[in-house]
Amino acid sequence: MSRIDELIGVLCPDGVPYRSIGEICQVSAGATPSKAETEYWAGGTIPWLSSGEVNKGTIYEADTYITQAGYDSCSTKMISSGAVVMALAGQGKTRGTVARTRVACCTNQSLASIVPSGDVTGDFLYFYLTTQYSRLRDVSSGDGTRGGLNLAMIRAYRVPVPPVEVQDEIVRILDTFSALTAELEAELEAELEARRTQYEHYREQLLIVPDSASWVTLGELCKIETGKLNANAAVEDGEYAFFTTAQEISRIDRYRWNSEALLIAGNANVGAVKHYAGKFEAYQRTYVLTQFSDLVDVRFLFYVLKAGLQRYLEGRTNRAAMTYIVLGTLRDLPVPVLPTAEQRRIVRVLDRFDVLVDDLTSGLPAEIEARRKQYEYYRHRLLSFGEAPA
Repeated sequence: MSRIDELIGVLCPDGVPYRSIGEICQVSAGATPSKAETEYWAGGTIPWLSSGEVNKGTIYEADTYITQAGYDSCSTKMISSGAVVMALAGQGKTRGTVARTRVACCTNQSLASIVPSGDVTGDFLYFYLTTQYSRLRDVSSGDGTRGGLNLAMIRAYRVPVPPVEVQDEIVRILDTFSALTAELEAELEAELEARRTQYEHYREQLLIVPDSASWVTLGELCKIETGKLNANAAVEDGEYAFFTTAQEISRIDRYRWNSEALLIAGNANVGAVKHYAGKFEAYQRTYVLTQFSDLVDVRFLFYVLKAGLQRYLEGRTNRAAMTYIVLGTLRDLPVPVLPTAEQRRIVRVLDRFDVLVDDLTSGLPAEIEARRKQYEYYRHRLLSFGEAPA
């Protein structure tokens, strides 16, 4: 930080000027050749970006290529390597996300291309705009999930323009820090994967069924129902419901369930299992297991399903528009019944592994999250400037 402070003290002692992006960059949107025309796409050699590619951060190559005929057929424009692209719209969290290009390319209409002048470098602008994600979404038109940025908003957005020497030093520091963070995260992820493999091994060993065990069907151990909510009910800042993962919904006057339950994804991520207790509703094709028999510890049943449900479903799911579980198939799933004390012993061991592997408040995942927050903290510090008087 001292080197940056020294440069700013010498080169801009009265603060850093802020200018609108439109003053210092060329801002444009792309376009999409007709999907109906094979000649616009087949054998294409021109890199063409869609909005989802901003999640790469630094774009070295495109996922899709178009032909010269496709390029000529629409208003998309080539941008140089070293430019910045910003998602104008997109599902979920995409809108407002930025990336920097390392290849000459063109884009679709959901991306704004920002090509800097000599006053600002693309890399500096990329790093600064990554810190502005929340503010960019705030200035978007529309509500929280359907809003959209437009070129006028981007052109009007004000950014700091310190001397290029300061920009280059900040980019050098952040690129170095990013590389070190990525290397450390890769090591931690490898360690975490090793722990997961170890966990799966122990889980398999603990759940080996002795010859003396009795077997019953899942339908005999609990009540199995399905949710009724349509997935279109999902909105931000709602109440908890379930589909393949916990999601939030709104407009619920009363809850159908208020109990301990196991949730099984009936389609999409077929066979995913969750353990939940409390008030909730559920989406269609989410199987809800409640009213458990005294023969089984609910947490033990959760681990049995987590370990063996996917194998049981192989070849037993129905295929129509998508793969899904038939209720009868789920009810017929054989489940081993062990003595209650043995079930609880197995649960205690597996719960400890779960905390280590999956809980973001402890173990290696927390270490990875801490490194990411540390990087974000230093990035924000480096990119915070006192504004020079007009």
